[in-house]
Amino acid sequence: MSEDNPWTLRFSAHIGFLFGELPFGARFAAARKRGFTAVEHPSPFETPAATVRKYLDDAGLHYVQTGFPAGDASKGEKGFASLPEKRTQFRENIAPTLDYASEIGCKMVHAMAGVVPEGATRSVLWAEYLENLAYAADAARAYDIDVIVEPIGPGSIANYFIADPDIAIEAIKATSRSNVMLLMDVYHAISLGTEPLAFIRKHHAMVGHIQIADYPGRHEPGSSIVDFARVFQVLNDVGYGGHVGCEYHPSTSTEESFGWMRSYGESR
Repeated sequence: MSEDNPWTLRFSAHIGFLFGELPFGARFAAARKRGFTAVEHPSPFETPAATVRKYLDDAGLHYVQTGFPAGDASKGEKGFASLPEKRTQFRENIAPTLDYASEIGCKMVHAMAGVVPEGATRSVLWAEYLENLAYAADAARAYDIDVIVEPIGPGSIANYFIADPDIAIEAIKATSRSNVMLLMDVYHAISLGTEPLAFIRKHHAMVGHIQIADYPGRHEPGSSIVDFARVFQVLNDVGYGGHVGCEYHPSTSTEESFGWMRSYGESR
């Protein structure tokens, strides 16, 4: 980190969004070469855990967060945790995913809620969601893993069940599990009309992970209107000790998108 930088933040590379010019296995070394000490990806499961572990070890990286299998995106599937008809599918994937996460040293797993089916009753989905969150959290506790909740707006996923940061906080409180945490994405928060700085100050004790992208556009910091100096200062002020996930679409190439780090701090 540069000497004139006041923040003590650690950045992780989302290798689903970044380094897409490279094969999956090559993205780990590329992230490390660029200075990252951590990576994240929601669905690495086509690659055996032992292979991912080797990629991580060879590059000297940590794996920050992944997700429970969320279905076939081409069919509109975006998770199953709130869907009663998918309860068996969701729960059958919990143990294998936690085994995989444990083998690669990953300490957070995202339980995507799913898209609201046409004609569904939200109270029914809410009850299902809370039961499944609690079930997953209880299983994850044995692995010392947190289950994370991410509110995602309609600009990214239409009719996503958890599409409001306040509802995400309500769900976390309702589960009464200490290892259920919030994944706070600054881009999603702004797109949902939530002022992220006040939200982080208020709920920082529940934040397990932060992700960033500029808004609008979802490109790298400095490409649009978000004042990331203020975002990073608030994270520093509240004592956030996790990683800041770079989950943005580079406006040019991945390498060319990293100019912002010279202003906002080096990855550590």
